[in-house]
Order: sequence, then C-alpha cells, then structure tokens
Amino acid sequence: MNAATSPPGSAPIKVLLADDEGLVRSGFKVLLELEDDITVVGEATTGAEAVERALATRPDVILMDIRMPQLDGIEATREIAKASGLTKVHVLILTTYDTDAYVFEALQAGASGFLLKDAGPAELLHAIRVVAAGDALLAPRITRRLIAQFTAQRTAAQDGENRLAVLTEREREVLALVGQGLSNDEIGAELFLSPATARTHVSHAMVKLGARDRAQLVVIAYQTGLVNPQQ
Repeated sequence: MNAATSPPGSAPIKVLLADDEGLVRSGFKVLLELEDDITVVGEATTGAEAVERALATRPDVILMDIRMPQLDGIEATREIAKASGLTKVHVLILTTYDTDAYVFEALQAGASGFLLKDAGPAELLHAIRVVAAGDALLAPRITRRLIAQFTAQRTAAQDGENRLAVLTEREREVLALVGQGLSNDEIGAELFLSPATARTHVSHAMVKLGARDRAQLVVIAYQTGLVNPQQ
C-alpha cells in the first residue's frame, strides 16, 4: 500500500463510484483501495442510484460519470447539491467528453471538479484529494477560458456589480484570485496574508454569495466579470 497523505490519525477519504460501466468502476476501485487514505464506500450504476447511495453512505467525494441512465451525472449532481445533509459531499465529474458546455453545466449544478476519464492514476488520486479538501479542480485541458465563454453569455456586467456589493474590497480581491485558480497559500502570498486569513476570506465570500463550494466561486468570479477571460 502507498503511504497515506492525510495527517496521521485522520479518517480516510470516503469515495462513492457512480458509473454505468462495471469495468470502469472495478478499475477505479482497485486503484483507490491501494491507497491508505482513501476508501470506497459504495457504487452506483445510474444517476438516481448515485443520489440514493450518497444519502446512505455520506461520502466525501463522488466520482460521477456524466452519461448514465435514468438520471445523468449532471442532474444527479444537482440533486445531491440540493439534498439536506449532503452539503459536505464533493462531486468530481468524470467524462470522456471534453466539451465546453459540460464544464459549465457541471459546475453550475454543484460539481467541485471536472476530470477526463483518460487521466492517469496519479492525476485521479490527486484530484480526489484536492476536491476532498474543498478546493476546485479542473482538468488541465479544460481551461478557465471555456467557463468564461459560457458565463459571459448569461450575465450582464451591472448584474455582476450588484451581486458583488455584499463583499468587502479584500473579499473581492480574494474572489478574483480564487477565480484565477490560486490556492489559499498562493492567495496569501499574493496579498501578504497568512493562509489561514486567506481561507477565512474565502469562507466569508462563499457564505455571502451563497456558493456551495470553491468551484462555484470560480464560476461566480467569471459570471460577475471579476475575472477577465484573457487572464
């Protein structure tokens, strides 16, 4: 087994696998169960079953396929994001489809990350740990520019300014850096703050803007025009 990357004594990351292909689930399960800090708590073959299993097992992360019967991965993610008691569940969308619209729809639905199925084992394990920690995760090939293109079509600049009115100037600065993909440590270095202070500002921005998690802050940063598509 590999050495655990979580702090000693911490509980392992609980993962739910949602994919209608048995071979895919089996492959993921074998890979994940080799890790000391990750445990598979359940499997689902449909979007509807993913919602049911999420309510039953309360996982930290759900690896969610987009194309599934009964309820697709995006709709299942939306149901999970709205469900009482699942506010700490993070959905990592897995797909073979590198399509702009899916990125936007998945993040809008409440997904915390988006990764292509052909990602290597190390990339997948890293994604699970990043998302479990509450950070946003986008596959390298799925750039922020794509999100910006879709959000720009839906939001007027004045609406964005009104939406940001609840934030302090410092929270706006932090939100802009979150939108650019910076971690709390990087935000702290950029603004001469401690990582803990940066994290506090991020948390305040999430509460004030009604964002479920950090990934939705990325979308909001683009929707409101706080981050330029060319940045």
